[in-house]
Amino acid sequence: MDLFARSWTALLSAVAELSDEDFAQPSGCAGWLVRDLVCHLVIDAQDVLITLVTPADTEPTRDAVTYWEVAETPSTGDDPLDALIVRLAAAYEEPGLLKFHLDDVGSAAGRAAELADPSLRVSTRGEVLTAGDYLSAYVLEWTLHHLDLIAHLPAAAGPPAEGLARSRELLERIAGAAFPASLSDRDALLVGTGRRAPTGAENAALGELAATLPLVLG
Repeated sequence: MDLFARSWTALLSAVAELSDEDFAQPSGCAGWLVRDLVCHLVIDAQDVLITLVTPADTEPTRDAVTYWEVAETPSTGDDPLDALIVRLAAAYEEPGLLKFHLDDVGSAAGRAAELADPSLRVSTRGEVLTAGDYLSAYVLEWTLHHLDLIAHLPAAAGPPAEGLARSRELLERIAGAAFPASLSDRDALLVGTGRRAPTGAENAALGELAATLPLVLG
């Protein structure tokens, strides 16, 4: 629960520090500018709020690892929902309005997470998880999107080290195998999720795991 808060706070702070010009830069998400990614984060924050107030009275069907579904092909940005995000982001017109909305909804999502009972069962996407597992899964979401946010903004602050380490652990459990120690946590996440191609040396170090990558999470 604390790691969710630290990861989310770091991401919100990184967005708050962006210049207006930064919003027009490409992000690490195919087909999305930084402004589109920030708009997506608003939707993510809304999802957190909705899920934490949608209790379930049945046994959990997913946990922090099985929450994630692995798609067969990477996103190209042409999906109807991805295209909708682009249109929504453009409707804000001014980056300051988008920043304000994310801070408003994002702060509320952070407070809701702090108040949540980790053992509470919640429902989302037709599945049941404990609130603790749900928020743990979102550490990976926040960390990956933090990397997406700063993909072409070298001066921007990155995600916290503990969030990177936890996200790597989750990704390894999803993959069913450990990434080689020669890959940093950041590189393991970028290569493992297809955000960048592995170098020749990295590909050799990955061994048989290379054939199963990238893991396209949804």
